[in-house]
Amino acid sequence: MSKADFIQGARLAAPLCVSAAPFGALFGAVAVANGQTIAEAAVMSLTLFAGASQLVGIELFGQKIAPWVIVLSIFAVNFRHILYSAAIVPYVRHFTPVQKFVTFFLLTDPQFAETLKRGEAGGEVSFSWYLGFGLMIYVPWQVTTVLGGIFGQLIGDPKLIGIDVLLPIYFMALVLGFRKRANFLPVVAMSGAASVIGYHTIGSPWHVSVGAVAGMLLAAALPVKRQAKHGGGKEA
Repeated sequence: MSKADFIQGARLAAPLCVSAAPFGALFGAVAVANGQTIAEAAVMSLTLFAGASQLVGIELFGQKIAPWVIVLSIFAVNFRHILYSAAIVPYVRHFTPVQKFVTFFLLTDPQFAETLKRGEAGGEVSFSWYLGFGLMIYVPWQVTTVLGGIFGQLIGDPKLIGIDVLLPIYFMALVLGFRKRANFLPVVAMSGAASVIGYHTIGSPWHVSVGAVAGMLLAAALPVKRQAKHGGGKEA
């Protein structure tokens, strides 16, 4: 373990943990509002650690819905993580099995984006760096979940003050971070259109997977221009 790499990863993630804090608080508040205790909300954050999926799951708990539907709904929202995992494999292949388990458990949208960016730039993706980055998001998420559960009633309905739009804005910022990639516009347009159609036909949260699959299929079908400077495939 390299202390310097750990600190570097933690510092890089520090601004992100601030932006993610409202999501953790929002989840805690919504969880308690839907009948969970603060302890139950905390355990869900500790073990699942997937913001959007947690919010989807909490909205389905307590309703007369079969458990397998809840599981599939959470899987649909988190489907993108399968693609994330495949994309970062070249940069974490040297990790031990235990390290890989921790790696994929801590995998989030910003963790994926920064790992891919670092790997493609030719930088070393060490486990110390990855762990520092991941824990800087994971630990505050647990704290804000508890705080949201305690003080959530003071917030009231998140939609009334616009907190519910934070998550879409956050994901939009992540997507725009890849805007210089080849075929970015047609893939995003296809994904967005398919997601909207899916939302109005089969409903939420299945539209997330529909959009992801549509974008992925188009990306695979379109020709990709090879860039002269590309770090993909280089192992740390």
